[in-house]
Amino acid sequence: MIGKKNIGRASPLLLVLLALGFGFATYNLVTMVMHHRGVGSGKASDSLGSEWFDPVTKMPDDVRGVGKSNARFHVALTATDAPYSRWQCRIMYYWYKKMRDMPGSDMGGFTRVLHSGKPDNLMQEIPTFVVDPLPEGLDRGYIVLNRPWAFVQWLEKATIEEEYVLMAEPDHIFVNPLPNLAHGVHPAAFPFFYIKPTEHEKIVRKYYPEDKGRVTNVDPIGNSPVIIKKSLLEKIAPTWMNVSLRMKDDPETDKAFGWVLEMYGYAVASALHDVRHILRKDFMLQPPWDLEVGKKFIIHYTYGCDYNMKGELTYGQIGEWRFDKRSYLRGPPPRNLPLPPPGVPESVVRLVKMVNEATANIPGWDTE
Repeated sequence: MIGKKNIGRASPLLLVLLALGFGFATYNLVTMVMHHRGVGSGKASDSLGSEWFDPVTKMPDDVRGVGKSNARFHVALTATDAPYSRWQCRIMYYWYKKMRDMPGSDMGGFTRVLHSGKPDNLMQEIPTFVVDPLPEGLDRGYIVLNRPWAFVQWLEKATIEEEYVLMAEPDHIFVNPLPNLAHGVHPAAFPFFYIKPTEHEKIVRKYYPEDKGRVTNVDPIGNSPVIIKKSLLEKIAPTWMNVSLRMKDDPETDKAFGWVLEMYGYAVASALHDVRHILRKDFMLQPPWDLEVGKKFIIHYTYGCDYNMKGELTYGQIGEWRFDKRSYLRGPPPRNLPLPPPGVPESVVRLVKMVNEATANIPGWDTE
């Protein structure tokens, strides 16, 4: 594990540039992913489940008889101090407060784990714990590599009352009260169709050797969203950090995994600690591919939503109507964004309405 004495501090300008680069790279990634998935196939929504469909896609064999945890969980999200990150955190925190005390919620406390190494102007608005970034240059422009190191520091230094932790991200909006989906020592996670350990077995085996077990022990997940017992995360986080750094240092792995490398890092680290996740497709929905909110819990607005005025999706080209978080890299979106035209899926309409409600009620939104 990296020692504290080696930790450096990146300049604010560097963090902003890294955030911008990450945004554009992520956009390219998701465009590629959704092209591979098949635009217009109708399978995107189906794969994440209709409301009548069992939300659990995979349950570890030994989870039978283990009761639902029911314990409150601490909401933690890692973030930078870039404007792009700050406005998303403000919206996320607004909806956390709205959902926290509603029936069915097991949400406990909240922490923004800020890995800029210094306080920013949201310290009074959002509960925040400041940690150091990786030593300068170690992330090689891959800013999310700071995420596991941020969790290592937070877990070592902070006082966390809850027994469980939800690892979340700034572009998450709680759309329904979230219960503790974990079962004892089995965390709950969202299955990502593009995390495919079996298809990358040769590479995965560099970090998860055969004597550890089948490659299918590596769950098709990232670290977020995940609800996990704090004691387990304390064991996994240093391994997650070190595995991710090793992956980034290996050209073959870096090329194969690209901007989801850190997600593979968490999946492999969990398997190395014999931790298997309950996979819940109702954990999250991702407009514009998931058409309805239903009983799902988190809107993840990582994909751009582009439509013509007939309400037809124009993914891959800028629409006559659009909502894309990357349109607001340098500052927050304005209040009262125009609603989508008729025919646009309910998930996208709900997303824009929730953004508008938050920005209308967050003090000083336009001056942040």
